[in-house]
Amino acid sequence: MIITYPSYYKDFTCIAAACPDSCCHLWTVDVDEAAAKIYRALPGPLGDRLRQVLTADNTMELENGRCPMWRQDGLCRIQAQLGHEALCKTCREFPRLTHDYGDFMEYGLELSCPEAARLIFSCEQALVSEELPGGSAPEYDLEVMDILKDSRSKVLDFLSTTSLPLNRALTAVLLYGHGVQGAIDGDGDTEFDPASCLTLGEKFAGNGDFTALIRFFSGLESLTDRWPALLQNATPQPITHKLRPLAIYMVQRYWLQAVSDYDLISRVKLTVAACILVASLGIEAAQLFSKEIENSSDNIDAILDGAYTDAALTDANLLGLLR
Repeated sequence: MIITYPSYYKDFTCIAAACPDSCCHLWTVDVDEAAAKIYRALPGPLGDRLRQVLTADNTMELENGRCPMWRQDGLCRIQAQLGHEALCKTCREFPRLTHDYGDFMEYGLELSCPEAARLIFSCEQALVSEELPGGSAPEYDLEVMDILKDSRSKVLDFLSTTSLPLNRALTAVLLYGHGVQGAIDGDGDTEFDPASCLTLGEKFAGNGDFTALIRFFSGLESLTDRWPALLQNATPQPITHKLRPLAIYMVQRYWLQAVSDYDLISRVKLTVAACILVASLGIEAAQLFSKEIENSSDNIDAILDGAYTDAALTDANLLGLLR
């Protein structure tokens, strides 16, 4: 089995009490069945407390917006008393991402974690591969995965090396995404010609309605009070090279997932919209964007659906906003 991960992946270490935005805050914790069984059988005060706060469907009810296992010093009571391995699967693995495709796996870090965000924006983002024993027969479409792997490699290399301004680079990526989608659908190829893509981008670009984009994101599920306030005060800003790590992170994370439903273009639009939005909010809002959007499956689904149904996410509008 081949394991692939960003070069910074193994550098991650939870900074615990020093974290400026604890993952124990606002998120309901889903406890896996194995951990819940152990927690319910624990003796002593910790076991009594866990039995008190674990619901029948194995979630931790928040208290004052925080996990009931959170301590004032920012540490977890379970980890402090029983060690890291005693944490439930969700807490033990966050912010690590795993995409298991059977014969290969991809690891990553979630941008919603402040320390992971620091690494994503400050480290080299090359993908590293290593071979490990194990694996199983793939259940995906081999031809489609080959198309996605090849095209993603081209896009990541392009984003990492191009001298084009990022807004122009994203224009090329969006138009190339349509070419790749055509190849997936059996009517196109994966040749990447940025110059031709930019020419097409100029042809199809609209005026760029930023208000429509903000209205769309404001209509999604919100986790914090800060997010709606940020959106309300957002103004269009240049998409500078400082956001290149965000574009690369999004491509690395979402491009291959199109093998599940043969829908690449909505994920390319998700990448483009994320860069436009974070540029308008300030790069420091990238982590909050991820917390609000990426950590909500409902929000991600709404964006993927909206890529085909909402005026804010049409090619014309996104291309206009990239101008």
